[in-house]
Amino acid sequence: MAVEILEIQAGHDHDICNIIKKVGEEFGAIGEGYGPSDAEVVEMSAHYGDQNGSLYLVASMDGSIVGGCGVAPFSGSNQTCELRKLFLLKEVRGLGIGKELVARCLAYASQKGYKECYLDTLSGMTSAISLYEKFGFQHLDRPLEGVFHSGCDVWMLKKL
Repeated sequence: MAVEILEIQAGHDHDICNIIKKVGEEFGAIGEGYGPSDAEVVEMSAHYGDQNGSLYLVASMDGSIVGGCGVAPFSGSNQTCELRKLFLLKEVRGLGIGKELVARCLAYASQKGYKECYLDTLSGMTSAISLYEKFGFQHLDRPLEGVFHSGCDVWMLKKL
């Protein structure tokens, strides 16, 4: 069960879109105000790339995409980035894949010169929140100005 972490390519778009929507549905993140409804989800490879200071990684296990995570400028900032769309299929959670994806995204953010990393999520995603806390993300009382995921109820920030 070898896991390979890859930068997203157009050939991954369909699989990661399905994973994001499936996991979103599992946690009630359906409709406007939630990441799975963002327009970029149907063509992630077109929205992430080094040329715009962003990166989206997918995890492949035995040749199948099992999840992904990305980082991109927050609201056009070159100081603050956002950790985005960490979604893993249920059957691969707890194997350290999310940890590796987040670590690589944060390393990229630091390399790009971002000073802090923001994220928003749902309180029901307790395993993800625990992972974020282990990486040093601190809870915020409210979202940063410019957030468009109004359905999220957990907001976190990490100094890079």
